[in-house]
Amino acid sequence: MDTGCWLFGGEFEDSVFEERPKRRSGPPASYCAKLCEPQKALQEYSSISEKLSPTNFAMKRDVQEGQARCLAHLGRHMEALEIAANLENKATNTDHLTTVLYLQLAIFSSLQNLEKTIFCLQKLISLHPFNPWNWGRLAEAYLNLGPALSAALASSQKQQSFTSSDKTIKSSFPHTGKDCLLSFPETLPESSLFPVEANSSNSQKNEKAITNIQNCMAEKRETVLTETQLKACASFIRTRLLLQFTQPQQTSFALERNLRTQQEIEDKMKGFSFKEDTLLLIAEVMGEDIPEKIKDEVHPEVKCVGSVALTALVTASSEEFEDKWFRKIKDHFCPFENQFHTEIQILA
Repeated sequence: MDTGCWLFGGEFEDSVFEERPKRRSGPPASYCAKLCEPQKALQEYSSISEKLSPTNFAMKRDVQEGQARCLAHLGRHMEALEIAANLENKATNTDHLTTVLYLQLAIFSSLQNLEKTIFCLQKLISLHPFNPWNWGRLAEAYLNLGPALSAALASSQKQQSFTSSDKTIKSSFPHTGKDCLLSFPETLPESSLFPVEANSSNSQKNEKAITNIQNCMAEKRETVLTETQLKACASFIRTRLLLQFTQPQQTSFALERNLRTQQEIEDKMKGFSFKEDTLLLIAEVMGEDIPEKIKDEVHPEVKCVGSVALTALVTASSEEFEDKWFRKIKDHFCPFENQFHTEIQILA
């Protein structure tokens, strides 16, 4: 019988009869991932890049992304940003562009460049408008931007000087990428100068002019702070709406994070002084597109559309993004803003 089994291939491998290793008692040893120093990793990427075929575009792209990350870790942000900008221009699908934008976002965040951080988030939201976490990060960035702009305007007010020797009024305003509600020419015409003379009437006029300018600057700071708070509030409300919509589909730690974030947003909303009807309007505007389109975003597909068409999907400027998302809210909340801006230009 044994012979038959041997003849017809019924034999067993010797390994079948080997003893199995004994199970270890107690919990398994903790896993420690191997780490590679950024400098060494950068050298490895450079070595790989030299050996790649010129036509292996996909591998070259991955290597460049790795180089940019290493440079960012090493604090060589300008080199990393240059590589990332090149990758952004060459991106051919949404997945690749998203990765590059997150890389730029990490670099600008580490540099504490609020304006560039906000613009990166706006680009990401243009690609993925139903991602609540990017909306939440945008809201936080706006909250930090408001006091920064207000402080910059206050500093510029202190730097203004009125001199009698050259009969000029000087003012400096930080570039914020926004149209200023109020601007003064560097040198005023002769008819509008305020010479300091012994005459008390002229002296009073000078003091009144300075007071008016200070009041305008204070109003400008208040307007900037209110506007950034409005954008932050709208972004927080958008975040909460998206979290509420996805809540029924989540369980475990994902649901826990969702609910915790919603509560954090509720706490932060208490810091805004907007009225209830304003908050309802903001919620209506920021949730207009959610019921119809969010289902397509739950399982997003990588869109291979080419670099030119892909660039068209991303917002071209902060002004374009904010006009799309916040214009209705600003027109309702500050209907006098455009009129005020026009009147100031005419007076100037």
